[in-house]
Amino acid sequence: MPGGLLDTRMKKTILLIEDSKVQQHVSERILHQAGHLVLFADDGEEGLRLAQECVPDLVLLDLVLPGIGGEEVLFDLKRNHKTQRIPVVVLSQLPASNAGTLIAAGAASYFEKSRLNGGAGQADLLATIDSVLWESEASHASNVKHPPQRDHGQAPREAIRGK
Repeated sequence: MPGGLLDTRMKKTILLIEDSKVQQHVSERILHQAGHLVLFADDGEEGLRLAQECVPDLVLLDLVLPGIGGEEVLFDLKRNHKTQRIPVVVLSQLPASNAGTLIAAGAASYFEKSRLNGGAGQADLLATIDSVLWESEASHASNVKHPPQRDHGQAPREAIRGK
């Protein structure tokens, strides 16, 4: 990190849009151990609502969701002026062959859930999140025309579940 200006190790608020309770638990454990605060949404509609209300630092998005699917959630996040700058990491069971299309649609990265089965995969997920957060913060820091959307003076609520 140039000059130590950006510290992604500080607590960040991450919105996890995931319908599987098992995957929510696994992801929450990984993210909390890394010092992040986690918001939860069980479906796409709830995820969009929480993203607009809380404006998290990052969204982890499953593709296969009840109701509004993950691809549509991604498109809606990127079309909304309040959420368009939130980086989105797609976290899915679907093969990475979808990654190019999703990244072209605005996803910052793609991560296959099957990689989380081992410790190295968990470290890879955290490295991906750190990298995406660093790039996002670097982009915001170098572009004074677009200040961050979230008021960092307010403490985010930890482990908030929508609805």
